[in-house]
Amino acid sequence: MEAKQECFVEKLNHSDCAKSLLPVRDALDALNGKWKLQIVISLMFGNKRFTQIAKEIPNITDKMLSKELRDLEAHQLVKRTVYDSIPVVVEYTLTEHGRSLRDLIDVLRSWGIKHRNQVMGKVEASEAEEVEA
Repeated sequence: MEAKQECFVEKLNHSDCAKSLLPVRDALDALNGKWKLQIVISLMFGNKRFTQIAKEIPNITDKMLSKELRDLEAHQLVKRTVYDSIPVVVEYTLTEHGRSLRDLIDVLRSWGIKHRNQVMGKVEASEAEEVEA
């Protein structure tokens, strides 16, 4: 095996490749799962209460939403504010660190559109081949 391996676009040695992958792994750890980015996107449209977030994200259970909000709070992406009122009001907002995800989400959205078109195009082509056969 060659001492140098391809990592991303440029040729890097194994140690450099591992160092390049570490921040990506950290980012994925903070945003892992199917719900966290959806929660962040919901909060990009303004501060919300728990029930408002739950209504905007189809099929998420209250238990899962609660867990994911705690994880996002631990990663300093979301801030939970409890207001001293009757009844008690709890509001969630993105931190400055959480708002820094906007560009990443825009890139993911653009890539997702291209990916969907790519995959749907292949599906449609293969379906057409099956019909002809």
